[in-house]
Amino acid sequence: MTRRRRALVFGAAALVCAALAAAVAGGYRSDVEGQYGELRPVVVVVGDLDAGRVVRPRVSEKLELRRIPERFVPPDVLTSPAEAIGRTPRAPIPAGSYLLASHLAAPDPPRPERPGDASPGRTPVEIAVSAAGALGRPSARGPARVDVVVTTEPGPGRGPGRTYVAARGVRLLDLRSGESEALEPGPSPAGWIATLSLTRDQALRLIQAESFARQVRIIGR
Repeated sequence: MTRRRRALVFGAAALVCAALAAAVAGGYRSDVEGQYGELRPVVVVVGDLDAGRVVRPRVSEKLELRRIPERFVPPDVLTSPAEAIGRTPRAPIPAGSYLLASHLAAPDPPRPERPGDASPGRTPVEIAVSAAGALGRPSARGPARVDVVVTTEPGPGRGPGRTYVAARGVRLLDLRSGESEALEPGPSPAGWIATLSLTRDQALRLIQAESFARQVRIIGR
């Protein structure tokens, strides 16, 4: 037999073997699917997941998508690693486990800003102010920006008094009538209580100003 003929024979034999293998594999798959159902995607943990650590895209590399017969699919198993992104394992999940929805806590919803919230580095401070009714309460769209204007009392050693801006562009978190704050019935001398988002220096300056000011007012921007 020539070399070329032997090559043709071996090639034909290889094709026959491949066809037989495919037929056997297809028959086995059909047999498995017939007994246990179609293959379904499931997420399997291939690297330990720590409790309390948010699953981020980089962490999701520890997750792998596989297919198993429908009969063995857990009821709440995830079917895509992307479903775990942003969620947090309630307890450690070892490698080799199916990743279930019940294993993960949903991400906390973003907390809407409330009137009493202050920016980082600032704190809410209540200041008695005059004639602020025209401003009204901060709208639902967010706190307004105001300037705080102080007018001092005239007196010995202080001259005739002066008016100056004690804080510029601060956030007005809340504004309410001062009548509810009065110890005795009747209108409050100040009239209004403004809650402002202030730095420590601004708060100290305004608290000090209240003690000798004739009037403290807020002007909307």
